[in-house]
Amino acid sequence: MSRSIHRIATAVAFSLVAGTSAADAQTAVQIRVTALSPALGTALTPMWLGVHDGTFRVFTAGEAASAGLEAIAEDGNTAVLAATFGGAGFTTQHTLLGPSGGIFLGGQSATHTFMLDAGNPMQRYLSYASMVVPSNDAFIATMNPTARDLTDGMGNFRNFSFVVMGSQVWDGGTEVNDELEANTAFFGQTMPNTGVDENGVVRLHPGFNPGGRILSSDRFRDGDFTQAGYQVVRFDVSVVPEPSTWVMLLSGLVVLGAMARRRVGGASA
Repeated sequence: MSRSIHRIATAVAFSLVAGTSAADAQTAVQIRVTALSPALGTALTPMWLGVHDGTFRVFTAGEAASAGLEAIAEDGNTAVLAATFGGAGFTTQHTLLGPSGGIFLGGQSATHTFMLDAGNPMQRYLSYASMVVPSNDAFIATMNPTARDLTDGMGNFRNFSFVVMGSQVWDGGTEVNDELEANTAFFGQTMPNTGVDENGVVRLHPGFNPGGRILSSDRFRDGDFTQAGYQVVRFDVSVVPEPSTWVMLLSGLVVLGAMARRRVGGASA
């Protein structure tokens, strides 16, 4: 019986090593998105995530928003941006839904795991985009396409986290910030693209109107994301499983085999 345990442990150890070698090209990289705004603060629409080679730009400050960005900034619709991303030749993307009907309320989180190849330059950088609600066209997104490198620069995926602050909320420049309920997503708007066209450019958002409809609402009275220290969302990127997990598992199997051998020796004595 003990010899059988030893043989099984040895076989499993070898199969794990072989399996790991065969799967070296694919690494599970998990993205966890956690909304950090207060209970009566802002929320986020579904989060678009895209992995690319560092050449895909979601937006440029001071320029007019693309159709894909406009759809997200005004209505939280990621489909147009996703189609643009795919049309540019990138295949690794996902729209992550929040727990509240797709929305991320303060404190809520969701995860998605990408299977990535660190040797593939098309799978190195992370970009994201989501609408900040309620608003006319407020959003968060990656401006610098190489800002979020998933690797350590030496061919290995890495664990890291970053927080998007209220000072990093952008204004799409596509819709006037009138805060009318019929024009403001998650506030009273019942259909997409109902706001007044602004025909402006992307810029940092000035914040909700002081004394305006949003901040005067009991539901969003803590929604002033321009306050110092206001946190919107945290991204946690992690390799799953971590390399140390495999080491611990293999070490445990070795110990199991050693124990089996000792049992055989004790029985013989």
